[in-house]
Amino acid sequence: MAELLKVIFEREGIFLHPSPDEGSPDQDLLVSGSLRIIEKDAEILVEYRPLEDSVDPSNMLCAGQDSSSVVEWGQSAGEKSQSRQLLETQQSYETEWDMVNAVSFKKKNYTNGERSLNHSHERSRWAFSVNISDLKSITVKEEGWTFLILQLKDSSSSIPALHFHQGGSREFLDSLRRFALLTECPEDETRLLVSTPSKALSQSFENLLDDNNFGLVHKFKRDPYVTTLGSFSKVTNYIYDALRGTEEQQQQRPPEEVADLLGEVIPGLEINQQEEPGFEVITRIDLGTRPQVSRAEPVSADEWSKHQDPEGRIENEAALRQRIFKGGLCHAMRREAWKFLLGYYPWTSTLEERKSLQKAKTDEYFRMKLQWKSISEEQERRNSRLRDYKSLIEKDVNRTDRTNRFYEGLNNPGLTLLHDILMTYCMYDFDLGYVQGMSDLLSPILFVMENEVDAFWCFVSFMDQMHQNFEEQMQGMKTQLIQLSTLLRLLDLAFWNYLESQESGYLYFCFRWLLIRFKRELIFSDVLRLWEVMWTELPCQNFHLLVCCAILDSEKQKIMEENYGFNEILKHINELSMKLNIEEILQKAEGIYLQIRSCKDLPHSISSILGFDTQHRVSSQVDSGSRPVQQQDACSNGHCRDNRPQNSCRGVFTS
Repeated sequence: MAELLKVIFEREGIFLHPSPDEGSPDQDLLVSGSLRIIEKDAEILVEYRPLEDSVDPSNMLCAGQDSSSVVEWGQSAGEKSQSRQLLETQQSYETEWDMVNAVSFKKKNYTNGERSLNHSHERSRWAFSVNISDLKSITVKEEGWTFLILQLKDSSSSIPALHFHQGGSREFLDSLRRFALLTECPEDETRLLVSTPSKALSQSFENLLDDNNFGLVHKFKRDPYVTTLGSFSKVTNYIYDALRGTEEQQQQRPPEEVADLLGEVIPGLEINQQEEPGFEVITRIDLGTRPQVSRAEPVSADEWSKHQDPEGRIENEAALRQRIFKGGLCHAMRREAWKFLLGYYPWTSTLEERKSLQKAKTDEYFRMKLQWKSISEEQERRNSRLRDYKSLIEKDVNRTDRTNRFYEGLNNPGLTLLHDILMTYCMYDFDLGYVQGMSDLLSPILFVMENEVDAFWCFVSFMDQMHQNFEEQMQGMKTQLIQLSTLLRLLDLAFWNYLESQESGYLYFCFRWLLIRFKRELIFSDVLRLWEVMWTELPCQNFHLLVCCAILDSEKQKIMEENYGFNEILKHINELSMKLNIEEILQKAEGIYLQIRSCKDLPHSISSILGFDTQHRVSSQVDSGSRPVQQQDACSNGHCRDNRPQNSCRGVFTS
């Protein structure tokens, strides 16, 4: 099986300047090579590989974008700037290590077979590969160009200085910062100290994310299925130690320090410790009694048909959405109804219009599918991104829902469809491509649709909602974690304070819930029910955050009474997987919504998260399809609240 490499940074034309004491007889000899930061076997490595020929700097040429144009390398600043600009226009294509070279050289003349005898030795002599965890420091020097001196923790070994004649040192350091913390040395401002807590922390979170080690942090770069949860105690102990520090530092870390550590674990999660200007910090609020809510029976085929006119248009869409929210759908109706809920079919379309739409979408799908199907092996060999996508998809498809009858067994056609849809999605959105975890979002949709084209376009609509969860900076995850913490602080300040005291206030143990919408927390049939309820977009925006709050509300008593610490909270939340009752959760989540909605003086942040307009509540409820709440008949979703005191919602704020 071919080894999977992921290239994080890659640049050619990086030079070594061997000195006589390093065994180079020619003081003017330069060694040119390729510098990469790669991920290999869940490790981040810095690799340097010399190119075929050593370089005499007096003969060095720089190839421009037009291969017929060659610029002599000069030492003046203007010439160097021109050469650097030309080099940076080049495209780098990886074919293992046989790459299109952005630098051309006049080759030195060798006699008596000297080149063939010495080449292999010289090439291996200057090549090196080091794990970033073995780096102690990086010294940044300027000498007309930038060169970097990498110092290892093992003082008995040394690495030659890397000279960036054509630039790229800043990009190299920026790429390293994604995996290591670079801090300026107090004694030497040119020296950056290297520490790599993020590697171990990221691996810890990946082990936490799933009982199959479904690691999805930071574009999910680690192989998520390698390590099992058997190492859970080691994982949580590391996070605990990393956040708590040594015994001499047992006092609680400042919030900003915990935020920095979490930022390393979840790239892009830069938690702002300063409240927004004018934001009211909730110190105590009484939301009143939480109403009891009942669920309804699923929408049947007969009931669905009653909402269609003779031409197939959906009538009274708002009422139908409300019914789906309250009871879900019977399984026989999901194949049709999900297309409306996900926006593949317009609610106002006729049957004939949907047939025309499906024909056009079928043509569009197979045109995109043909794009990757028709790529030759030679083309694929020169497209590293497509190779990476394809390799990840093949790996994940073979591990997705294999106990489900639709995907079980060898040579299952369901697996082929899963693979082909994900590959075609790479053509549809090549910037995002494929990220581990997306197969979990597609699997239930394909299971319901049992049709390649329909499943693809429904998946596209779902990914439009989930896109930010999978982007490089994971802005969607950052936002949701902060919003969830804000909601929990409103709903149960005592519980939130307890989690904060256990350094769990950022709720990062909910990461997996949000990332793939509880796909790994619920049995398969409950996932279908939850998703169709959420797709109604009722009763408010971000209802899935209230689902999180409902689960936490059910578990808070055990967590607090047992005095769970950091480790125990992580372990307990993880062990809830496949033990949750979706109907009870939805009842409680709706009750929380009604409880919050009835509050007259909600903080602005809460209204914003849930999409409330505090000045136009009645009109916003009508727009969302919910029954308007009136003074004389304050009933919503079957629960009357007309006997509640006018001032039952009380809030005390400090600015």
